[in-house]
Amino acid sequence: MLSRKGLIPDDYLLTRLAEDVQHPIFKAKARKARFVAKNGTCNVAHTNIREQGRFLLDVFTTLVDLKWLHTLIIFTMSFLCSWLLFAMVWWLIAFAHGDLEQKGDDFVPCVTDIHSFSSAFLFSIEVQVTIGFGGRMVTEECLSAIVVLIIQNIVGLLINAIMLGCIFMKTAQANRRAETLIFSKHSVISIRNNKLCFMIRLGDLRKSMIISATVRMQVVRRSTTPEGEVVPLDQIDIHMDNPVGTNGIFLVAPLIICHIINKDSPLYELSPAELQNNDIEVIVVLEGVVETTGITTQARTSYLSEEILWGQRFVPTISEEEGTYAVDYSKFGNTVRVPTPNCSAKKLDEDGAIARFQLHEHATPRPSARRRVKRQSTISPLT
Repeated sequence: MLSRKGLIPDDYLLTRLAEDVQHPIFKAKARKARFVAKNGTCNVAHTNIREQGRFLLDVFTTLVDLKWLHTLIIFTMSFLCSWLLFAMVWWLIAFAHGDLEQKGDDFVPCVTDIHSFSSAFLFSIEVQVTIGFGGRMVTEECLSAIVVLIIQNIVGLLINAIMLGCIFMKTAQANRRAETLIFSKHSVISIRNNKLCFMIRLGDLRKSMIISATVRMQVVRRSTTPEGEVVPLDQIDIHMDNPVGTNGIFLVAPLIICHIINKDSPLYELSPAELQNNDIEVIVVLEGVVETTGITTQARTSYLSEEILWGQRFVPTISEEEGTYAVDYSKFGNTVRVPTPNCSAKKLDEDGAIARFQLHEHATPRPSARRRVKRQSTISPLT
């Protein structure tokens, strides 16, 4: 694992390395189960499916979804079974025509040099794999042998196309590309552009780009309708303030994805204390087309209430060095504390607290400025 070799910092997660997350020893209060794990897998178990035959209607997708061991077993058995089946057919043709008995030089068999089932099996492999060692061949004596030869070639081509296509799709699955799409371990809430915002950071470790990359966010929580219906997994879409101002993102360097907490946001009425006491889960989905293969890929992660840091923001990771922009991934998930109102966005809008907060920030000198003022007041009596 990359993180165990020291190549990947601990302050962010690869989308498939959830086992590297260090959990605290103490046990917090019982919370609802995750809907989407940190590594992107969906925590959903499908039970009591009665119509299992529906999976056989889409055989190719079923084969691709199987585990590698099962796929390799089916791959091997499909060829062995076809070879044995046609070996039996060739043996029956030779037996019916009398090719298995030793006869004179004037006798023309259906297939030359077939004397037992073993030789019929070897001939079946030669026909289907088109080896053609030259010792055995079909003659024009039997029409049935010619028909079987054509059928076995067509069946062999179909098996090759299906099984090799299945192996290729398993090796080129889009979720492999998602291994190098990374999300910050924590999300943050702070003031940005004079608004209270929910932010996460994402990046791509590869130089090959994700084309037409888009990011979606959803809040999953338990809710109750006015009619009394309980929705255990109510999925609510939340709007994002795209950093590049378009529908897609240009994921060359790590980006901070921002959601403005306004009246339409499900986080609008939550204060820091209420956020920690609510069982909500924010799901982030990154989708795009892999530049090298043209396959659509998707990376997912989620943030629970305790993984949302109030009053913090991400530190910069990009610097200019010798005419190029360098990305320091050791700072990818690092955050710093910033002054943030300790109330919900709704209360900020009602009380106009944002304006007062900004006025207070401008009126209050920074720690470095306070140190300079103190130093000047200390030096002035001496001068």
